[in-house]
Amino acid sequence: MQAISDLVDAKILLLGSNNRKKIVELVNLLEPRGFTLRTPSDFPDPFDVEETGSTFMENARLKAIAQATHRGMWAIGEDSGLCVKALDHRPGIYSARFSGENATDQSNNDLLLQSMKSVPADQRQAYYVSTIVLADPSGGIHIETQGECWGRILAEPRGQSGFGYDPLFEIEEYGKTFAELGLEVKREISHRAHALRAFLTRLDSLMG
Repeated sequence: MQAISDLVDAKILLLGSNNRKKIVELVNLLEPRGFTLRTPSDFPDPFDVEETGSTFMENARLKAIAQATHRGMWAIGEDSGLCVKALDHRPGIYSARFSGENATDQSNNDLLLQSMKSVPADQRQAYYVSTIVLADPSGGIHIETQGECWGRILAEPRGQSGFGYDPLFEIEEYGKTFAELGLEVKREISHRAHALRAFLTRLDSLMG
């Protein structure tokens, strides 16, 4: 395992994701701390990490370690998804491909609505999960954090912003979906925001 002082000196982090909207959320929190950020698309030979873990955290570890060791860089792996209580916590780690290998946001949302068609309003609780892992170039793990955000699944989509299941995921305290709340509010209350705050607290502590 490499010393965290190597990261302090380099201030370069590889974000192991090609999801543009996830990257924006990470960049907005890490760049002000002086980090130069890279993504897999910055390299001529990008590769996908097979998500073979049985939990969000296992998949985040796989992504962080694979990217870090392949590139010889400090890397962040993130995995996230939606868990619906009435569906035995599915789609869970299969959130991105809930409706099949060629899934889209639309097909996933359509399947979720169909799966919950007979679920009454008072049993539609759900939560988003985000896990974030920091690995060094040798594959050593230095930080692992997890965040959750609870809400409920609506019977029809609302809102135009966000991505994934956001148009169906309502935060009851606001009476709005993630797709209606906008990025600024989402950055404060989302599962990824909670995981990132914990991650940044740990990172700041490690870096002195």
